[in-house]
Amino acid sequence: MGNHFSTHYTLAEARAMIPQVREWLNQISLLRHEYTEVSRCVDTMMKAQSDIGGMSINQSIKILSKIQAILSEFKKHEIQIKDHERGLVDFPSKRGNREVFLCWEKDEEDIAHWHELDAGYDSREPL
Repeated sequence: MGNHFSTHYTLAEARAMIPQVREWLNQISLLRHEYTEVSRCVDTMMKAQSDIGGMSINQSIKILSKIQAILSEFKKHEIQIKDHERGLVDFPSKRGNREVFLCWEKDEEDIAHWHELDAGYDSREPL
């Protein structure tokens, strides 16, 4: 059985990524909020059938492309986002010779859990 991931993080490597990952998650969260505001603004204009103007549309495209750029960073580093709201991410890692995920949530100080590739948050185990 081959590896699912080309990148495998040691605990130290995953820990070193946390500040960056936290920053990316915060940016996504802010951008999503901003996007919601812009969409609401567009909805209001549509209902009022007023001139939408390019501003809101351009703004929403800009926001989406920023989100896309951050998501592609996650992809490039093979870090899995499991839940945007909670800021739940998994780092591919090795435990002995099998692949597992190191599991971290943005409210946690440190990475303290892992779980099998096919298991989720509920079956995570302490490191």
